[in-house]
Amino acid sequence: MQPEDLVRDHTIYACVMGSRAFGLATDASDTDRRGVYLAPTALFWRFEKPPAHVEGPGEEQFSWELERFCELALRGNPNILECLHSPLVEHLDDTGRELLSLRGAFLSVKVYDTFTRYALGQRRKLDADVRTTGAPRWKHAMHLLRLLASCRELLRTGELHLDVGDQREPLLAVKRGEVPWTAVESRMTRLATETETALRHTPLPPEPDRARVADFLFRTRRDSASEPPRPG
Repeated sequence: MQPEDLVRDHTIYACVMGSRAFGLATDASDTDRRGVYLAPTALFWRFEKPPAHVEGPGEEQFSWELERFCELALRGNPNILECLHSPLVEHLDDTGRELLSLRGAFLSVKVYDTFTRYALGQRRKLDADVRTTGAPRWKHAMHLLRLLASCRELLRTGELHLDVGDQREPLLAVKRGEVPWTAVESRMTRLATETETALRHTPLPPEPDRARVADFLFRTRRDSASEPPRPG
């Protein structure tokens, strides 16, 4: 079985991500598609295991095998958690619906570390751009502000929402380079401080619900094992 066959025939959940999911799309925006496929259990009984992720077959398309996706989500990976909360779902079967019903099981205070670590990496890149060219990559600056605000609200409310709502125009102004870098820096600092404050009062549990996710994976693999393998 070819990797693209796994995506085409065994996808349980597919969504649109990027600017379109965040409510920041413009006429020039790409359509980034992300998905989760369930590799048939029988494929794991071979020496050559199915891939943990597949790029394509469409443009701007990337998918993860279910187990790998759950592993990353339990670690609090920002991109994976955001994928689970996309408002633009394109495909969903019964297994995918159960995966989405588990969204809360993946969330914990660990998101503070993972989101902050990712944000710090992006901030270093922006600072390097300013030092070398005199200006940051404004699109990346916009998305960093969005990520920081998203993390703050996640810690405050225990829920992850992707659409930026009424912050669309202020963020797009940053993307267009209409906001001075010093003002953007100040906003980033304020968001970081507010996120630290939110952490002290967050309703999120200290750990994700690994047992609940493990039970879901076990049942899904067991059910798949009863299906006959496809040739290839």
